[in-house]
Amino acid sequence: MSVQELEAIPALGRLYLTAASNAARSRISPSSAPKELPAARHTVHGARVDLSRLSEFQRLVMHSAQDTLPSGYVHTFAFPVAMSVMAREDFPLPLLGLVHLRNEVQHFRPIHYSEPLTVTAWAENLSGHRAGTQVDLIAEVRAGDEVVWTGRSVYLAKGVFLPRFDRPVSTGERTEFVPPLPTAQWRLGADAGRNYARVSGDFNPIHLSALSARALGLKRSIAHGMYMASRVIAETGPAVQEPFEWSIGFESPVFLPASVSVRISDAGAPGERGTTSFQGWNQRSRRRHFHGWARPIPVGAPSEAG
Repeated sequence: MSVQELEAIPALGRLYLTAASNAARSRISPSSAPKELPAARHTVHGARVDLSRLSEFQRLVMHSAQDTLPSGYVHTFAFPVAMSVMAREDFPLPLLGLVHLRNEVQHFRPIHYSEPLTVTAWAENLSGHRAGTQVDLIAEVRAGDEVVWTGRSVYLAKGVFLPRFDRPVSTGERTEFVPPLPTAQWRLGADAGRNYARVSGDFNPIHLSALSARALGLKRSIAHGMYMASRVIAETGPAVQEPFEWSIGFESPVFLPASVSVRISDAGAPGERGTTSFQGWNQRSRRRHFHGWARPIPVGAPSEAG
């Protein structure tokens, strides 16, 4: 697999423009569109955190102010490198319109904001889905030679069926979601998407306003999935000095403004830290927006990064 060195963390706005240009070319000549994932990794060396943006992120997701990076912020920091892989001309799925299905993260130690970091990203596991084609984007963050954080993000290109994949058969109806008693209630204003965009750099139009979201086929703007992930992981309270991992799956969008009911449940024995589960839903429609868990990583557990 080849390695493409980037001079700096790329700007997401420029990547969205590149993706739009690639999509236009694919519409003109669909037969020439790539069918395989690029055999390339994108890497940035010596990247540094913007302290003012970190502080704004911590305030926005209700995270306590500290000198180490929240796990959700590390995703935000690394995401543009992963997106640069998806914005390549030889990436087989359209970046614009990808649906975020889930995230799996391993956070191996506290990461001080002053540490220079190396971010590497690549794509793998292109596969069929009953609603289209899905792909995994892997991001790995190193401090020196040490892997300190890895993240796997799964995306779906809805309605894009590549000929090489059989369309999986649906396994049947979903189990009905029965809302439990909430432990928290989040109130998200119409500006929640714009506020998160300012601290994350993710100015995807579906998050910014009802007008820009309607232009892309949505009835209103929707909250960023990673805003909700970052906020709920901050609220689960994993000890910042111990390695931990977490996973979140997204089931339905949060249309803004919104009220999100949240339940966080700790399954650990008294005095012990075990798996903490969480879920968020719309109390009126009884539709679940997300669900997942966070837990300590056992000592000696290997990293999933390749």
